[in-house]
Amino acid sequence: MNRTVSRFLAALPILMLVSCMSPSSPKGNDEKPVINWKERETNVVRLDSLDRGVTYVPVYSGIYSQTEKRLHALTVTASIRNTSVKDTLFLTSANYYDTHGNLVQEHLTKPVYLLPMETVEIVINESDESGGPGSNFLIEWKHEAGSPEPLMETVMISTSGQQGISFTSRGVRIE
Repeated sequence: MNRTVSRFLAALPILMLVSCMSPSSPKGNDEKPVINWKERETNVVRLDSLDRGVTYVPVYSGIYSQTEKRLHALTVTASIRNTSVKDTLFLTSANYYDTHGNLVQEHLTKPVYLLPMETVEIVINESDESGGPGSNFLIEWKHEAGSPEPLMETVMISTSGQQGISFTSRGVRIE
């Protein structure tokens, strides 16, 4: 074996180890700060003068796999986006309902604000089976007349081994 090949083979394990290391790897989910709704609360008295809307957002916290008896759990991210570049959006309620229409959780106790172009997320953990495959959010909101409507979507995702599933769903204004 020539000298160059010997050196390469000797250095190969170190090169492989270094190539797998990532100095700027993203933080895990456990390190992501949770939304503190209390910090966003507002008691704006002019809320009554704003235009009101209600958006229905479909959520699939589980989907059927192979048969109707096997439910595959999913992590859900409900994304609420203020699409205005100049006006604040106010959320007055964000209620999570299960497949049967029963209220599972009220995410807001007082109105909260989203600054122009700001986004907030509500995450339903994969282990949370309270909603079921037909769960949903009803989000009530207010904004200045003439402002664009907020955009509300859900992203559902799960992985198992090397298999993964992900899809999105978009909210629909119902009021």
